[in-house]
Amino acid sequence: MATAQLLHIGQKPKTLKETSLFPNRVATEQQSMVLVKRLLAVSISCITYLRGLFPESSYGTCYLDDMCLKILREDKSCQGSLQIVKCRIQGCFDALEKNYLHMAVLTIYTNPKEPEHMTEFYRFKFKYSRNGPQMDFDSGDTQGNFTNGGNSEEIKQASILLIRKLYVLMQNLGPLPNDITLTMKLFYYNDVTPNDYQPPGFKEGNISDCLLFDGEPVNLKVGSVSTGFHIMKVRVTTDSKRMGLLESNLVEENGSTEISHQGLDCDEEEEEGSTKKLRLDSAFSQEEASGPGKKRKVSMPVNSILAAQHL
Repeated sequence: MATAQLLHIGQKPKTLKETSLFPNRVATEQQSMVLVKRLLAVSISCITYLRGLFPESSYGTCYLDDMCLKILREDKSCQGSLQIVKCRIQGCFDALEKNYLHMAVLTIYTNPKEPEHMTEFYRFKFKYSRNGPQMDFDSGDTQGNFTNGGNSEEIKQASILLIRKLYVLMQNLGPLPNDITLTMKLFYYNDVTPNDYQPPGFKEGNISDCLLFDGEPVNLKVGSVSTGFHIMKVRVTTDSKRMGLLESNLVEENGSTEISHQGLDCDEEEEEGSTKKLRLDSAFSQEEASGPGKKRKVSMPVNSILAAQHL
């Protein structure tokens, strides 16, 4: 089994300067967009590093409070991490800047010939206000509604809390299988996204097929952050066997082993109740889909599925 790399928490060396990951002020749409993009990049870096997907050479180091963060960088010696940085993350940034992106789903599976059989996946969901996008990281707004976002310091602290929670979660999950594969799909707001739009590195995808989960899926809520311009939520779904001693308050509900694409988009209120299936048919309203019978627009990577170098 693979061994995940560890997060180091402690006194940062005095010889190293603390990198300013987040803007000091979040008072404009542009400043909020900078925060959203950096949070997304740091989150993906956290997941890939602590799940042991790429070699150490694929990461740079920076410090945030007492956390030593590993951030993905362009590593020409590792094509997998290079694709994530140059194609996947940059594609997300393009869709975010245009206010098109509704959700990015980072998926891990074991058989390259059966990408619909997932073993773990991560959802990053975005909402935009009329004045710009918003992002929700454990602000207490469980319905995902827009708020004033608090002051800049509160937003920064909420962002740090989200990263800390994600790191703790990744460190405490059991190891992934060997020889895993990584891919990403992007979902859009149909009412504003042109039919022919595809971000760099992506092509038109298919959402007609159901997804199958290898094992017993457990849905974990990491959190959300609101800036007054953007909301971004983070959710993780993994096999119950990897849970170990994780706190039960992270668990939303055990899921079905059969998950439709729209089911990936369910909010907390849609996941409550007796049903354990993440439902695709109710996740999008007709208003969101711009009329009955219109499929949710989705993109998938242009290149062949990324084979992660699991360590």
